[in-house]
Amino acid sequence: MGIPLKKPAAAAAPAGRSTRAVGDAAEQQALAHLQAAGLRLLQRNYRTPGRGGGEIDLVMRGPDGTLVFVEVRLRRSSLHGGAAASVGQVKQRRIVLAARHYLMRLGRPPPCRFDVVLVDAGEPPRIDWLQAAFDASA
Repeated sequence: MGIPLKKPAAAAAPAGRSTRAVGDAAEQQALAHLQAAGLRLLQRNYRTPGRGGGEIDLVMRGPDGTLVFVEVRLRRSSLHGGAAASVGQVKQRRIVLAARHYLMRLGRPPPCRFDVVLVDAGEPPRIDWLQAAFDASA
């Protein structure tokens, strides 16, 4: 019988800054990047009601009218696969659940996609925008 492997922990927040503050700063950087590319913010931190639901960091509208559900991921190290590796199937399912809930409020849903914005810490931070990173079949 082997020793169970522990899931790698995220790197600690820089001294004097809470994990929440660091995450909010990464989300703000991602938002500025997307707005500079022509997307318009519709809602931040959309959450489904109740326990076990999902959350969408940014709900945006593309210049062509596409509704874009954005997951922002921050990593301070590329060990363990970097930010992209942290958006697994369980996280994708929760985002899709929240997106479906969001779409129920609309009379006629527009075309949609799921993007991931990766913010890898460094000086300067590196931002990678993965458009259509996954689909609703997740």
